[in-house]
Amino acid sequence: MSNVKPGNYTDSGSERSTTISHAENNTQQLKGEVLITSMQDSLKLGLVPINIYNDEEIYRLELERIFLRNWIFLAHESEIPNVGDYVQRSIGQDSFIVVRDSQGKIRVHLDVCRHRGARLCVGDRGNTEVFRCPYHGWTYDTDGNLTGVPNRTQAYQGLKLDEWGLVSAPRVESYRGLVFTCLDPEIMSLEDYLGDFRWYLDIHLGLSPEGMEVIGDPHRWNVNADWKSGSDNFAGDSYHTQSLHRSILEIGLASKSAAGSGGSPNDIHVTECSGHSTSIRRNDPGSVFYWGYPEELHMTFSKSDLSFEQRELAERSVVHTGTIFPNLSLIHIGGTDDPAKPIAAWFSLRQWQPRGPGKMEAWSWTLVPKEASKEYKQRAHRVAVANFSPSGNFEQDDVVVWAGVARAGRGAYASHIGLHLNFQMGMEGMSQARQMTDWVGPGVVYDSNLEEGVQRTFFNSWLKSMVR
Repeated sequence: MSNVKPGNYTDSGSERSTTISHAENNTQQLKGEVLITSMQDSLKLGLVPINIYNDEEIYRLELERIFLRNWIFLAHESEIPNVGDYVQRSIGQDSFIVVRDSQGKIRVHLDVCRHRGARLCVGDRGNTEVFRCPYHGWTYDTDGNLTGVPNRTQAYQGLKLDEWGLVSAPRVESYRGLVFTCLDPEIMSLEDYLGDFRWYLDIHLGLSPEGMEVIGDPHRWNVNADWKSGSDNFAGDSYHTQSLHRSILEIGLASKSAAGSGGSPNDIHVTECSGHSTSIRRNDPGSVFYWGYPEELHMTFSKSDLSFEQRELAERSVVHTGTIFPNLSLIHIGGTDDPAKPIAAWFSLRQWQPRGPGKMEAWSWTLVPKEASKEYKQRAHRVAVANFSPSGNFEQDDVVVWAGVARAGRGAYASHIGLHLNFQMGMEGMSQARQMTDWVGPGVVYDSNLEEGVQRTFFNSWLKSMVR
């Protein structure tokens, strides 16, 4: 019979395990901070350590220092046009409800019941007057107020309802239909955060006088790759299309002007624009192409509120990509799902949701001008899905190589030897890209897309967030 008294039992093995665990955590945190510090010097040389693409401590710090402190895109206003419309979205690993309240104002609530922490939304989208917790039945209105507690007089008579509403995001702002949220109440305004990059964003969102609208639900799929791979690629990587997407060119599903090799005199990189960047491919001066939209839409585009310089750029545009730090990317492009059919253009928002070290969930929205016909919208959506979706022609190529980066980033030997990746294209003595002094728009602009200043801008923004 044991003579150990209840409450006095000590598992020495558990104590050792806990001590070791704390020591390992401290070591991991120290390694993460050292890695961030060392990157301040290596990035100036155009070098990025590979293990930031798959490191547990780096990932934890990203959730805390990047996703809690920057403006994060959540939805487009056209997804929730009516009172009570809502969609479920996420910031880092936190789930949020984006909803139009009783007055039509867009609110963002943490999707956590204040009673036992269960999720309120069992669907991705819908329309409701109240959110009811499936666990114990607490109810909240669209404003986030706690409105109902079962058996309240018997079980919670003294509960103050006004103290137990949903936790709402401290900052919610929109720009031309894009709804962003920041969980840091001290953040600058969204317009200031976007800064001069609004000049380029306006070309996409302001091209149609009635604005752009989302067609269908966003596609979502899990990828065994780091979220940064999506952000740095879409920041502007024309170098990979000639090799990675060669098969798409060979079967005629993309034009050389859109996905061929880089280096055309019509192609430029806006390498730094308020911490964001974009890559632009154009046709020759004087051409009117508008990414491949049908001619019946060209007349409506001429009525937009864009400046002459913005409209002239839009007229010549073949494809734009870009990234708004940290994880919202864009692509405006024309393509087809059948070489025998004409191309259709669309605007896509891409978001790279962090889901763990070396893991992400990719989201893809398809947007088209509101003035477009129903038939064109359906056609554009089919083409967008055929190219950029879980089974898309372009998408399948990208995610395979991104997964390889994450696997390498997890490798013990790569970490042991301090393996760095080369992001030096465009730096002095590397490429023929030269900074433009006569460009009509804002930002630091280079006369070639064969340079990687766009990626270095992304990592500079990343580093700025990680060290503060």
